[in-house]
Amino acid sequence: MELATINLDIHKIMTMLPHRYPILLVDRVLELIPHKSIRALKNVTINEPYFVGHFPTRPVMPGVLILEALAQAAALLTFVDGDKPHDPETTLYYFVGIDDARFKRVVEPGDQLILDVTFERLRSGIYTFSAKATVDGVLAAKASLMCTVKHTEKPTLAGVLPSTPAATASATSTAQPPEDGEAK
Repeated sequence: MELATINLDIHKIMTMLPHRYPILLVDRVLELIPHKSIRALKNVTINEPYFVGHFPTRPVMPGVLILEALAQAAALLTFVDGDKPHDPETTLYYFVGIDDARFKRVVEPGDQLILDVTFERLRSGIYTFSAKATVDGVLAAKASLMCTVKHTEKPTLAGVLPSTPAATASATSTAQPPEDGEAK
């Protein structure tokens, strides 16, 4: 039986991952086969904030961000694989290991980074993936990634912000028009 492939645009990706600019590093999912693999795209542009300092005279995408892009693609594969839906506000995806990372090609502004991640196994809550990033069919980086999923409480401001009489009064009062004879 042939598994259907899934494509995801940036809007769907943002409903699945908690990352936002400047650390959201997957622009589109080109192909996702549940329980198997994912192929995603990261457009590398000169507008990326890290290029200001890495390096000012010759911009190069940091290798650690290439690995992060691969991990985000792996997270998307994991979240689509899950039996129950997850909430990006309460579901976090953590690296627990990176083995055999190798960088073979410099990634520069204007490149399209193709992220290929293949599911290897799930054991004791640890997902293992084989991952590679290419540009124009040339290997840029590869690694074995180990990740885990953790669920947290939904963040709230209750009990975090101090309560002040002015804040309480302004939050509970309603605007009233001034009566005659009062200052306007």
